[in-house]
Amino acid sequence: MKVPVINMSGDTVGEIELNPAVFEAPVNVSLMHQALTRQLANARQGNAKTKNRSEVNGSTRKMWKQKGTGRARQGSRKAPHWKGGGNVFGPQPRKYTQKMPLQMRHAALRSALSVKAADNRIVVLDQLVMEKPSAKTMAAVLTNTKMGRKTLVLLPERNENVELSIRNLENATYLRAQYLNVRDLLSYETVLLPKSVLDTIDILLG
Repeated sequence: MKVPVINMSGDTVGEIELNPAVFEAPVNVSLMHQALTRQLANARQGNAKTKNRSEVNGSTRKMWKQKGTGRARQGSRKAPHWKGGGNVFGPQPRKYTQKMPLQMRHAALRSALSVKAADNRIVVLDQLVMEKPSAKTMAAVLTNTKMGRKTLVLLPERNENVELSIRNLENATYLRAQYLNVRDLLSYETVLLPKSVLDTIDILLG
């Protein structure tokens, strides 16, 4: 698959062929869903907790004698049916972690990238260089390159000027290629790739 290479002004300066093993891979929707579910589950803290009857405050003294009062027999104010009593089947701290083999995770990433490429949602820049942080300049680059409403900018490595420039833009975010994940690929409409990041992606997924 060949795509145009543009500069920061939006002018076409060349053409590049994307790695078909990465950007033209078979699309497996169920695998992408599994990878997304796993990522969201692994982000959960799992610290929700309610107190059972052994943990709530209250006396264990029998509330009234067993017989002779005409009332229903009761054993403790901490019983679940009393106000302030313990919870029977409430949540307890647990881990939501799910495991997924590395090859399956990589296959899900290839599927997500292939979907973006097939929909013409991937834009390749010849280079993304900024002498100093400037949200205004970065916004102009996104406008010049005709990016969508939500843009994911992939970087090959740490680039403080670019990262600081994108950080204050509500319609864009940045991500280093080594942290590429299904959730971000599916959450953002378009993906902006400096040409140098393609080598990193090929090493990771090719």
